[in-house]
Amino acid sequence: MVRIASTQPRKQRKFRYNAPLHVRGRFLNAPLSAELREKYGRRSARIILGDTVRVVRGDFAGEEGVVDMIDTSNGRIVVHGVAVTRADGTEVPRPVNASNACITKLNLNDSRRAEKLEAKK
Repeated sequence: MVRIASTQPRKQRKFRYNAPLHVRGRFLNAPLSAELREKYGRRSARIILGDTVRVVRGDFAGEEGVVDMIDTSNGRIVVHGVAVTRADGTEVPRPVNASNACITKLNLNDSRRAEKLEAKK
């Protein structure tokens, strides 16, 4: 795991901005709901397509939906049902920061992911 030693905000921001894609994937972790936390014995997990999340901060707090898209380069996710209306009336999805969402239901189609979550118990 890559760690940055400095506590200076400017160096923290610089690290996140200049991080390579394989490190940016680690920025896509989100906290688990209380039930999932109890079940798997861990606080957070990486968000993947098909997970159901609840937005906990921002204009769309309380909205719940399935993850439709993940933007690894910007650390954002697109949640089904979270959209803004443009001036012409069309709706466009509003990306949400992964840390501002709480995972309520995990997509366990990937057997390796399921094994890894069970192993952490």
